[in-house]
Amino acid sequence: MIFVQTLRTILFYLLFIGQTAVIAIVLGIVGLVAGRTSFSWAMAQYWCWSNLQFLRVVAGLKTDVQGQENIPAGGCIIASKHQSDWDVFSIFPHTGRPAYIVKKELMRIPFFGWAARSLDCIEVDRRKGAEAIPEMMRQARSALDRGCRLVIFPEGTRKAPLAPPDYKQGLVRMYVELGVPVVPVALNAGLFWGRNSLNIWPGTARARILAPIEPGLAPDVFLERLKSAIEPESTRLILEAVDAGLNRPLDPPLQARLDMLRPSTTH
Repeated sequence: MIFVQTLRTILFYLLFIGQTAVIAIVLGIVGLVAGRTSFSWAMAQYWCWSNLQFLRVVAGLKTDVQGQENIPAGGCIIASKHQSDWDVFSIFPHTGRPAYIVKKELMRIPFFGWAARSLDCIEVDRRKGAEAIPEMMRQARSALDRGCRLVIFPEGTRKAPLAPPDYKQGLVRMYVELGVPVVPVALNAGLFWGRNSLNIWPGTARARILAPIEPGLAPDVFLERLKSAIEPESTRLILEAVDAGLNRPLDPPLQARLDMLRPSTTH
């Protein structure tokens, strides 16, 4: 079983990396010559859609996203839990015109970075810490003015399922200064496609787009509201998937976290 899934995972990565390289080269050249175009957006939509199809057909990983009605019309910030690359593909189709907040290192990759800029991506230099926030805010305001919805992963990097949350202050600053609603997104994708996993496991990765948090709250109140929305719902989605049965072995760290939540969990 594990050997077969490893082969399926390898085939997925060959398709995923191969087409990503081709699309990045094409969009990078288009971006350098023509900037933001409808062609670039169509290619980005195809990229996300096709990756979800590759995951389903090749690796056996299905996608379920609910709560799209919670995304308000107009400008907003979509703040998602981040456990897997699946998060990017699954959220993209529901965002209208998204502007993803991405780390500066990715934007410096030839072709890929040029393509990302043509798709409204906003770069942040995490090495600068708080000093990077003013430039990020400038780009974020510009993206909102162009009709984008901002998409950010508040913890800044992929986290293992049930790992302690680590929300950064960048989102709090954006919430305070931009004055738009924040839409939380909970998910369980790390159960099936983990950051350091050698395999992508079959099953159904789920995301829930939750009710928006209105602008104007005090920073600490907002952050607590965000955590109280994302974390319990992500935990619930994880426990539901575990109870339904996973087609993967549970590694010791994940098993330990499950045992802390439910000491009666059977091994």
